[in-house]
Amino acid sequence: MNYIEFDKEKLVNIPYAKSRELLRCSRTGAFATTTLLGLNTRKYHGLFIVPQDAIDGERYMLVSTLNENIVVNDMEFHLGIHQYRGGIIDPKGNKYLQKFVADNLPVYYYRVGKFNFTKEFLFVQHTDRIIVKYTILDDFETASIQFQPLLGFRKMHDLTHENNAANTSYQLLENGVSHCLYDGFTPVCMQASTPVTYEHAPVWYHDFEYEEEIRRGYDGYEDLLNVGKINVPVHGKEVYFTIGIEPMNPADIKPLYEKELKKHTTRSTYFNCLQNAADQFIVRRNGKTVVIAGYPWFGRWGRDTFIALPGLTLAVGRPDLCKEIMDTMLTEMRDGLFPNIGLGSAAAYNSVDAPLWFFRTLQQFSDFLKTDKKIQVDIWKEYGEAMKSIINAYKNGSLYNIRMLDNGLIYAGGNDVALTWMDAIVDGKPVTPRTGCQVEINGLWYNAVCFAVEMAKKAGDNAFADEWAPFVKSFPDTFKSTFWSKEKGYLADYVDGEYKNFQVRPNMMIVTSLPYTPISEKIRQLILKRTCEELLTDKGIRTLSPNDPQYKGYYRGNQAERDAAYHQGSVWVWLLAPFADGMLTVYGKAALPLLEKLFYNFDGCMKEYGISTVAELCDGDPPHRPNGCISQAWSVSAVLYLKWLLEKNARTK
Repeated sequence: MNYIEFDKEKLVNIPYAKSRELLRCSRTGAFATTTLLGLNTRKYHGLFIVPQDAIDGERYMLVSTLNENIVVNDMEFHLGIHQYRGGIIDPKGNKYLQKFVADNLPVYYYRVGKFNFTKEFLFVQHTDRIIVKYTILDDFETASIQFQPLLGFRKMHDLTHENNAANTSYQLLENGVSHCLYDGFTPVCMQASTPVTYEHAPVWYHDFEYEEEIRRGYDGYEDLLNVGKINVPVHGKEVYFTIGIEPMNPADIKPLYEKELKKHTTRSTYFNCLQNAADQFIVRRNGKTVVIAGYPWFGRWGRDTFIALPGLTLAVGRPDLCKEIMDTMLTEMRDGLFPNIGLGSAAAYNSVDAPLWFFRTLQQFSDFLKTDKKIQVDIWKEYGEAMKSIINAYKNGSLYNIRMLDNGLIYAGGNDVALTWMDAIVDGKPVTPRTGCQVEINGLWYNAVCFAVEMAKKAGDNAFADEWAPFVKSFPDTFKSTFWSKEKGYLADYVDGEYKNFQVRPNMMIVTSLPYTPISEKIRQLILKRTCEELLTDKGIRTLSPNDPQYKGYYRGNQAERDAAYHQGSVWVWLLAPFADGMLTVYGKAALPLLEKLFYNFDGCMKEYGISTVAELCDGDPPHRPNGCISQAWSVSAVLYLKWLLEKNARTK
């Protein structure tokens, strides 16, 4: 049996199969996602979701599904499956499914009447193009595949409805047809490897129901346009069908498919699944290399990028990729800050921690180069000006009241803003208002300055090193007197004037993970002990102790209800990376059995929720059900990072 495989019993069980989702991506930002049985339950589900550079660079759902029928020896079988208003499912093409396997590619095994055939699909890595391959496994007299594509041409966050503005005209291509419903979009070019006939008959299909959107408190009803029927007679055993934003020579479809297939890493093992998942977050487009924070709805996030980079790149031996992405991010730095969300003029620089995580990533990158000589980088020569720019911006003051106080602590925030990773806002108010001096921000700040001083000294920049030497010496005492409570035995989460918030959160744990930390080993031990007792679960770290009256054990409901639980008890996988660093620093190899157990806990997740990937978060209460995005960059990164740490420590026995 394959590592990722589902049998007929699972595939005809609609509740089971629609609770598991598939994701496949190009390396250009295009992707496809749906449920295991092909039933779209989210507005983000679709077969061809592609960035539209001429509009705003955001991703748009162009083709929802191909809506296929197969005709074998004059018998017609509907392979599609749709849910309409009221929970009506029609047709139910999943009844023909015999097996699903995800090894090299996602492969569906069908049996219709006496005939067996497979359907598999892949995204071309560096082009906005998907190819679907059908293989009939039995003999037949006549066979054809009929496609009635359902088009959306709308931003993936939105929904579309019947309208008179849609352009239903078409252009015939060699072995296919192209459509472009609205001005400004790229066309959708659909072609087969063999000659086709096309029947143009535009019609709107109404009231598709996306139950996950309704469950999440959003509108979940949509109309989609079917512009006609593409009929592909089957000659031989194989048919290739491609969707792209420009036409191609049909004779090249099969060779392109076979060429791309050779590039794929199989999902035949737990680690290979993680490696594939990691690759899907890396997008190269328009001369930039970025990390997509999570599928299906997140774009590029600055904070997430730097937190995820060590696991996505260094942990798999790709320092060149780490540097490429850091360099892309540096082109968008402003006032010592990196864009948190958005692109270009729409970018928001509302993250106090993204620049400090940049230092942490650069620090790990530097450490990696000590043992890997494939690329040589003089850290201070190449990044010294950026490091000084960030440090001076924090010292002198930047956006959103980010500034260094006279005692060296970093203060950030104000009314109605959330600048740390705990950034959920409900009704215009932060759920976790942490305005003031936040514990992890100041730990990261100290680590950043110390690392910069270290690099400056190595490069002979004594002026910078001397300027910050008094800070390096005095800061630990300031930090301890500000955050530490001997009575409670742990650090305050944030301090604002005389107010100190002592909710038990994982942010203090981050301080234990840093090479330059302002706290003693004894305090680190106490923090990690508290983390293990109240926050650690087998799927990550809780954001709030269950002993706190504000704790919420389940992440569910509408957006306001979910945001209220987002950082109030929900379990986050990414926190396992700093937790592992802290445990190894304090306990050394004695921590390895626990870290190994945590790593292998995710083996069982590969066939749940997001298949062959790791979710954004989990419920705080057992059984810690996965939730949020089906595939999150810093979650996958944390699990790969655990593996990397385990391997490094195994080598040093």
